Amino acid sequence: MSARQVLITGGDGYIGRRLAAKHLESTDDEVLVWVRASDEREYREKREKLASLFAGFEGRVAFHSGDLAGGEPFSSVNPERVGLIIHTAAATRFNVDEATARSVNVEGTEKLLRFAGRCRRLERLDLLGTVYASGLRPGKIFEAALDDKAGFANHYEWSKWASEQLLLERFDHLPWRIFRVATVIADDESGRVTQYNAFHNTLKLFYYALLSLLPGEPETPLYFVTGKFVIDSIFGLANRASDKAIYHVAHRVEESLTLGQLIDTAFEAFNRDPGFESRRILKPLFCDPVSFDLLVDGVNSFGGSIVNQALASVAPFGRQLFIRKEIQNDNLVSGLESYRSPDARRLIESACGHLVRTKWGRLAEADGVS
Repeated sequence: MSARQVLITGGDGYIGRRLAAKHLESTDDEVLVWVRASDEREYREKREKLASLFAGFEGRVAFHSGDLAGGEPFSSVNPERVGLIIHTAAATRFNVDEATARSVNVEGTEKLLRFAGRCRRLERLDLLGTVYASGLRPGKIFEAALDDKAGFANHYEWSKWASEQLLLERFDHLPWRIFRVATVIADDESGRVTQYNAFHNTLKLFYYALLSLLPGEPETPLYFVTGKFVIDSIFGLANRASDKAIYHVAHRVEESLTLGQLIDTAFEAFNRDPGFESRRILKPLFCDPVSFDLLVDGVNSFGGSIVNQALASVAPFGRQLFIRKEIQNDNLVSGLESYRSPDARRLIESACGHLVRTKWGRLAEADGVS
C-alpha cells in the first residue's frame, strides 16, 4: 500500500514548515508542502528555499502552490491519496484589513474544506486557529465552540472565529480537529526568536523608550508558548483518532504571567544591558483605551515614523489587554502523553536577552548568529 500523503498548507510559514519537518523526520508519510504564490516566479523562489531546508527527503516531499484568495488554490493537488490535512495558511497580522481577513482566512478556509471533501482517504483534518478566536470574552474559555457576542478586537480574531464556525456548521461531516494556539514568542525555552510579531514589536518600543503609555490592566493574564511546544503538541496528538475535539495549545492561567509581571520581567532583563540601564528608561504607564487611542492618533499624524510602524501592529490588539481570560486546556493535557509548562518568567527573560543581543534580529542577519 502506498504511503499516506500529508498536505500542509502554509508550508513555508513558521508553524507549517516545522510541522512538515517533523512529519518527514518522524514518519514515513509523504508530505505535500503547499505555499502561497501569486505567480510562477514567487513559487519557484519559495520552492528552492524549502527544497534546501528539506534536503535528504527528496523522495518524500513535494511542493504545490496557490492563492487562498484565488479561484482554485488546490487545483495542483491530487486528492486521491491525501490522508491528513493540516491547515496553517492564514493572514495572521493583528492589523489585517477586513477584506483580506475575509478572503484569505474565511473564504480561503472554505476552499480548503471543499477540497477536503474530495479526499476519499481523509483520516483527519486539523485546522489551526488562535485562542483569541474567543474575541473579547472574559472569564473561562473552554475548548468548545464559541459565539461572537462579546465582539472582537480586530478583523484577524473575527476571521479565525468565523473559519471555525464554517467548519462546525457546514463541514462537520469531515474528520476535523481544531487547535487554538496561543502567542508564539520563541522557538524553544532557550529564548531564541526567529519569527517576530506584535509581542516582539511591543518589547522593541519599550527598549527604545518609544512607548510611554500602554493599554491594559496589570492583572490581565497573557498566554505565551514556544514554537517547540506547538509542534510537539500537535504532533503528539497525531495518532489519536479523529475525535472532533478542540484543543487549546496554551498553558493555564496559573502557569502564565500577567501583563504587569511581563513588563516587570522584561525591564529586569533589559536592565542587564549596560546601554539600556544607562538611559534610565521608565516603565510605561498603564492607560485606558481612550487615552491609548489618542496616542495612536497623535503618532499617526507623523506618518511613516518608526513609532507609527510599530504601533500599527500593537494598537489592534490593545483591547485584549483589558480582558481577563482563563484559558482552559483540559483536552490538550489529557490527550498528550506528557505535558509540561515552562517557567514563564524565565522564558520571558531568555527571549528578552536574545532580542537585546541580536537587536531584534538585525545582528543575527548581519553576523550570521544562529
